[in-house]
Amino acid sequence: MTAFPFLCGWSFLFKYPMNGKGQKKGIWEVRTEGPNQTLALGRILGGILPEGSVIALIGDLGSGKTVLAKGIAQGLGIEDEREVTSPTFVLVNEYQGRILMHHVDLYRLHDSSEVEDLGWEELVSGAGVTLIEWAEKVSNLLPAERVEIHLHWVSDQGRRLIFTGKGRTAQNLVGQLQQKWMEEE
Repeated sequence: MTAFPFLCGWSFLFKYPMNGKGQKKGIWEVRTEGPNQTLALGRILGGILPEGSVIALIGDLGSGKTVLAKGIAQGLGIEDEREVTSPTFVLVNEYQGRILMHHVDLYRLHDSSEVEDLGWEELVSGAGVTLIEWAEKVSNLLPAERVEIHLHWVSDQGRRLIFTGKGRTAQNLVGQLQQKWMEEE
């Protein structure tokens, strides 16, 4: 093993230090090997999300945010996940499943003050599940209790996802997701 892990793409270990039992509570890193696995991971997450959850998706264009959103929609019981598309031009789409899902895409946003017109406070503190693509654009407005998912390219098909639970409920969600994913593998 190298003495300089950041040279091997292990900078994650410095940003999210490990404790004696493995990864820090509420943080989980996983790699998917194609859209079907990313979709399956989202489906598991959607299946355990409680009302009021906020999911912040952060990643480059094409990193898998919308694929993960489709899986979350499936897990929430949204009948046709193919209807789930990035709401780039309308900014917010709503889908009814066992819980209402607000799908927000902030790609075209230039300034975080623009979200006020969306009814931002109601979206992130109201009923349903709020899924936010390009959440880094409004990091100062995100609620303290949320799950952040950082998506990174590994290869043409491979993605590295880092789940971080911000707040006790979100940390527990990340732990549940990790456990359910391990059980299904």
